[in-house]
Amino acid sequence: MTKIDWVSKLTSRKFWMALTGFISGLLIAMHLDEQTVTQVSGIIMSGASVLAYILGEAWADAAGAQTSVEMGPEEAKPPEDPTEANG
Repeated sequence: MTKIDWVSKLTSRKFWMALTGFISGLLIAMHLDEQTVTQVSGIIMSGASVLAYILGEAWADAAGAQTSVEMGPEEAKPPEDPTEANG
C-alpha cells in the first residue's frame, strides 16, 4: 500500500474544486437556495486558500531545514574571502 502525500493533496486546487463541486451539488440536491450554496462554496474556497498557503509554506520551510541538516554546519557557511584572510 502506498503512502498518501496529504500535503500535496491539501494544497491541490483540483482537490478543492472537486470537493467544492461535490458539496455544492449536495446542497442543491437538498433544495437549499442559491445564495446559501454560493456562500458555502465561497467559504470552502477561502478556507482552502488559507490552508494551502500555510501547508505550502510549512512544506517549503521543512525542505529548507532538511537541506541545512544534510549539509552540516561547516558546509552551510559561505566560503571565506581569501583577500581578507591574507590582509
